[in-house]
Formats: sequence, structure tokens, C-alpha cells
Amino acid sequence: MFRRIARTTRLGLAAVRRRIAATEAAAPAPAPAATVAGRFVLASYTNRSGTRAYKTYIPARHEGLPRPLVVMLHGCKQNTDDFAAGTRMNELADEIGFIVAYPEQGRGANAWKCWNWCQPANQQRDDGEPSLIAGITRAVIARDNVDPGRVYAAGLSAGGAMAAIMGHTYPDLYAAIGIHSGLRYAAARDLPSALAAMRGWGSPSDPRGGYSTPVAVPTIVFHGDGDTTVHPKNGDLAAPAFARQTVENGEERGRKYTRTVSSGKPAQEHWLVHGAGHAWSGGSVNGSYTDPKGPDATRAMLRFFLPSAGYRP
Repeated sequence: MFRRIARTTRLGLAAVRRRIAATEAAAPAPAPAATVAGRFVLASYTNRSGTRAYKTYIPARHEGLPRPLVVMLHGCKQNTDDFAAGTRMNELADEIGFIVAYPEQGRGANAWKCWNWCQPANQQRDDGEPSLIAGITRAVIARDNVDPGRVYAAGLSAGGAMAAIMGHTYPDLYAAIGIHSGLRYAAARDLPSALAAMRGWGSPSDPRGGYSTPVAVPTIVFHGDGDTTVHPKNGDLAAPAFARQTVENGEERGRKYTRTVSSGKPAQEHWLVHGAGHAWSGGSVNGSYTDPKGPDATRAMLRFFLPSAGYRP
């Protein structure tokens, strides 16, 4: 009897061990840290020029050191979620480990949610919309352990035009800017001159702006040569004095491109995407105003912004 009880106990324990082993084998492995999503946090900023909502993406990856910050300025008819999805900037933030801030234009300021880049009040430091965007940038720097020497701004269309303004008015705050399908600093002074500039009908009388206006900080530009909303002429950059230029012709994801790099100071990089319209090159179909074809503008901008930190997205 005791032998039977002992044998039964041994068989029972063996069965339990087999069940435990099977359960452990079937349990999914923990997700790698790089695939864990971060936090997308909503906040607002107020100064004498008004109030703007913004979202900050805090990636899960964190090594305890101050991180770079990329400020993303959406185009007309877009919002923060739409722009984040279309550019995939948050995905790259998880992969590389930087913070992203998305100021959002309100309908009270513009019915189409465009940044009002053509108004003189929004083309100067410490006033209007530039003061709000700079205020949001400084708030994120102070709150989220950002390296103040590695802060960048990029935008699409009206957001690209505003990124150009931020680079000119706050060169001490932004280390470099990215302009996609946008316009140069002070390219217009009112709605009629804005429409003229967008159509490529000539430079405005404002001496600060015009075609081939020199940039104040390192600048990377993307523009499609089939853009019928903002003429590709607006993407032209004035080469720095004594700069050496290199031109590369290539093809990526079914679109050809011409990439021109100026080695002077400040550094400049210009991508003309052949056959592309008014859309973020290499973007995701999950967002508006994107073109999945062509070179990946998001990765190209990050390579331009962060080479000294060893980032090679």
C-alpha cells in the first residue's frame, strides 16, 4: 500500500513538473525595451500672446542622461496626433531615445489650423506665435531633462514656414531646423503676398525675406518638384559664402531625388524629391499629407540633427 502511495505521489509530481514546464515554454518572452511605447502627454502653455495646447512624447527608452528634443510643427488642417502618425517621429523617438513636442495651432487663431507665418507679428522674437512655440520648447526642456544644446524644430507646409521663423528668431534655442514643403523666413507679410510666394510669383518687398534668404542655423529642406500648393522654388537655399557643394542623385522607394549638401556654416542640406507633391516624403498612410514613396524625410532630418551624438537612424 505504501509503495502504491509513493508511486502515485511520484507520478503526480512528475505530471505537475510537466505542466509547469509546458506553461513556462508557452509563456511569451518579455518585449524588448525598444518596442515598448512611451507616453504621449497633453499640456498647455500660456503667455501674453495667448494659450496653445501641445503634446509631448516621452519615449520608454531612457538612459538617465539629458536627451535631445525635436519640436514638430504641423501643417494646415492637421493636429498633433495626425502629424505624429504621418511622420512616424514617435516611433523613431522610441528607437533612438529623444523627446518630441508637438505644439498645436487652435481654430480660434486660424480657422484652418494653419500657423500664421505670413503676419509680421509672428515673424519676430518674443511676440505672437513664435513666443508661444519658444515658451513650449523651454517648458519641455525644464520639465523633461532635455539637453538644451540639442533642441531642433521641424515642420510641414505652414509648420515648415514657422520652423524657418523659429530658426531665425531663436538661433540660441534651436540648434538646427527642418523645413518640409514650406517657405523661408519672412517670405510674405500678408495674405496676398503669402499666396504669391506660395505660387512662386516672386519675392516680397520685405528685405528680410525673399528667395534664397540666408539661413540663421543649420537647415535641412525637403520639397517635391510636383508640389502645386507651395512652389518648389520656395525650397531653394542660399549657399553659404565659400561653401563647397556636393550633389547626389538617387532613388528611394520608387522616387528619384536630388540631394545637395553645402559644407559651409551654417550647414545646409536640400532634398528635391522628383514627382512628389505637397506631402511628407516617406511618411505613413496613417497620417494626412504624406507620401509613402520617396526618401524617408524623418530619418534624414534626424541624421542631419544628431550626427555629433552618434545617432544613425
